Amino acid sequence: MISGNSDKYIKALMDISRAITSDLYLEDILKLIVMVTAKVTGVEICSLWLVDDEKEPARIRLKATQAIDPDYVKDRSLNLDEGVVGFVVTHNMPLIVENVLEDPRFKEKEMAKKLGLVSMVGVPLQGQDDKVMGVLNCFTSSRHTFSETEINLVRTVANQAAVAILNTELMVKTRVIQEELETRKLVERAKEILMQRRNKTGEEAYRWIQKQSMTTRKSMRNVAEAILLSEELD
Repeated sequence: MISGNSDKYIKALMDISRAITSDLYLEDILKLIVMVTAKVTGVEICSLWLVDDEKEPARIRLKATQAIDPDYVKDRSLNLDEGVVGFVVTHNMPLIVENVLEDPRFKEKEMAKKLGLVSMVGVPLQGQDDKVMGVLNCFTSSRHTFSETEINLVRTVANQAAVAILNTELMVKTRVIQEELETRKLVERAKEILMQRRNKTGEEAYRWIQKQSMTTRKSMRNVAEAILLSEELD
């Protein structure tokens, strides 16, 4: 499956590493990961699933694939104990299936027949404290016995994907925190203006901004910015 050109694989990992440190959105990074993995490994389809902890019970969702067949790319999700991806998540270990049509854990046999999928390997994406964040699947179009080297290479990509997800989540959280701090600063400055202009207490000024926000259906940040702008224009 994987060619003997190790330089090609190293370059692919470098491409992923560069994406991890870029401003690409998570969706773009995940698409890049599956495209690079499929190209380098020579598999028919590569897919990446992520655990969605926000749902109760938690589910695992298909997030990226380089396949263009609409039957494969449609929105799909499974319970954490369902299918081959569920097995990888719950056992936190790679799963090799030499023929998906013969394995009862593989749920989408009709799709596999249509797309000509035969063998597969699924590896976990491990985050902090070895928590499973998702699964990276690779499918071949002919019967294939995955070697230990091939599995380790796919695991390396999965680890890169886990880092990408964690970094992106951290960037998003950081931006949200920064925006929240900036909003608080603006509201505080707007409060001071209202306290001076209208002889209001700090609490009264805050409630006035809050009421204006609700009445105008604008964020408190927008209301505060408008107050500051009017102060500058006076």
